[in-house]
Amino acid sequence: MNNRKIGNSYEKIAGEYLRLHGYEILEYNFRCKAGEIDIIAKDGDYLVFCEVKYRKSKRKGSPFEAVTIEKQKKISKTAMYYIATKEQKEIPCRFDVIGILGNQIQIVKNAFEYIG
Repeated sequence: MNNRKIGNSYEKIAGEYLRLHGYEILEYNFRCKAGEIDIIAKDGDYLVFCEVKYRKSKRKGSPFEAVTIEKQKKISKTAMYYIATKEQKEIPCRFDVIGILGNQIQIVKNAFEYIG
């Protein structure tokens, strides 16, 4: 299986996990020129931009370490584009990271702030 197919399968697993925790999934793999956001969801009053990272083991580091400052900038720019095009300007937003290590899933809510 190639990396994109692996990524998609773990994004679906993460999406189901989020649903079980009360999130409403709006979109998977939103893309624009600025970048991609794995999952866009609602959690209560919040519009949530979710990055999903998978690691089979800690040999290459934790999944959360893979969400670098550069990745956060891309996600932030993509989120701003989404907000502008979907007319979601009045909804509070946050950035969550879902880390999957082996078969364990962890959510870090508000993992980072907007980076412009």
